[in-house]
Amino acid sequence: MISWLRGRADRVNETDLAISRAVSSLPPSRLDDAMKNLSTAANHSVLWFAVAAVLAGRRGSTRKAAARGILAIAGASATANALLKPALPRRRPAASELPAYQTIANPPTSSSFPSGHAASAAAFATAVAMESPRVGLVIAPLAASVAYSRVHVGVHWASDVVVGAALGSGVALATRRWWPVRRSDEALARPLDTVPELPRGEGLVIVSNQRSGDADHDPAEELEAALPAAVVVRAEPDRDLDEQLDAAVTAQGDRVRAVGVAGGDGTVAAAAAVAGRRRLPLVVVPTGTLNHFARDVGVYDLQEAVDATGAGEGVAVDLGVIDVHPGQGGDPQVPAVVRQRLFLNTASLGSYPDLVRLREKWQPRWGKWPAFAAALVVVLRNAEPVAIKIDGRWLSVWFLFVGNGPYHPRGMVPAWRPSLDSGLLDVRWLRADIRFSRLRAVLALVLGALGHSRVYHQREVGVLDVELAVPGMLATDGEVVEEAGRYTFRVAKDPIPVYRRHEHNWTGRDRPFLG
Repeated sequence: MISWLRGRADRVNETDLAISRAVSSLPPSRLDDAMKNLSTAANHSVLWFAVAAVLAGRRGSTRKAAARGILAIAGASATANALLKPALPRRRPAASELPAYQTIANPPTSSSFPSGHAASAAAFATAVAMESPRVGLVIAPLAASVAYSRVHVGVHWASDVVVGAALGSGVALATRRWWPVRRSDEALARPLDTVPELPRGEGLVIVSNQRSGDADHDPAEELEAALPAAVVVRAEPDRDLDEQLDAAVTAQGDRVRAVGVAGGDGTVAAAAAVAGRRRLPLVVVPTGTLNHFARDVGVYDLQEAVDATGAGEGVAVDLGVIDVHPGQGGDPQVPAVVRQRLFLNTASLGSYPDLVRLREKWQPRWGKWPAFAAALVVVLRNAEPVAIKIDGRWLSVWFLFVGNGPYHPRGMVPAWRPSLDSGLLDVRWLRADIRFSRLRAVLALVLGALGHSRVYHQREVGVLDVELAVPGMLATDGEVVEEAGRYTFRVAKDPIPVYRRHEHNWTGRDRPFLG
């Protein structure tokens, strides 16, 4: 075995030497200066940080690509330079055998194996391609040039570069364990051809909440200009939004064919309640801060809503329903006057609302996963356990999360929904009755193994009944809305139609609608 390994190593060394001699025999050209400048520019990944800054200047997939690229560089650089180089020392090519026009000033003296430049270049290019394949095609030639430059300027053997590139790509692909790649920004949903066409907004009553998102921007004027035939209702600060919308719909009588909303998730949830009661389709115009629901539906601005209503295209979307039972834990002595709450995205008990608030505060600067990890540490440090009863069994938990539909990734941070009409609830909780449960949860999250930890539980159900030992606060779609001792979570029997253009109508490609 040892002799076989030595033979393989000798063959690699012979190949490396042949490649280096072939490169050093190239006549002087402009390529020499280009390779020296490129190789130097990639020192300490300065080149990739600059590219990442450009990509991050635009919201969407390029910003996510930049963040994943920086994360991949950090992992690849640490592995190559801090672990493998000290453990596997190798001499660099002899500078004396290289022509002067190819050499760089101050060549490195550390171990040659593997190439840290190649590792970082491949890590960044692979990570970018995972989030944005088109941008990845642009970055790939630059990354390959950086990798080759290390051989051209004589500071690495070819095998150093090959192994470094493989290492970098592997680290980038491994980031999916902590940060899964979302293949489509919009979730799958059953297309509906029964929603009415609303040319110029005819038959639409839409409420505009100027308190959502930018406080200095009132979207009502834009709505009136884009949908001149619609009835635009400006939200009154001291009046329930669903009450205002309901009254406006009643005033219009039989002329109403759809209801709409311009605002964030909380505002959209209120309008969805009206749409569900009235059995009318819903128009969503995202003007909030985060607009999770609108992003899942696939409506990113007013123009997309205008196009969808004009074309009469929509999809079926589930509504989450919460039956709020009166009394202490649903005391049978208390008359069963059950209140109902609706939610579009998530509902939660315990410390989860604080966790989401901190994550969303820090996410723009750090990215979703680092922000979630930091928020989890802060929240769990100060959290109080909550005693809940599920399936007739009492549990002590730090929080309970209920998603309107299964969220991905499983066993990690719930980040997005692949489907909007599954008819299921995604239920997750962290147990507080296990020794060192908070520390174990944080470590499992850092190691990407939360789904295998005893403190973490997840299931998908149609109905969930939760009783609390002490009445607790309920949060829906990021807002605290209720306090009671028992809640029953379920999915509404009938989904609501939400306007969205069919994908093939956006792209012009002749293929079936995939959501």
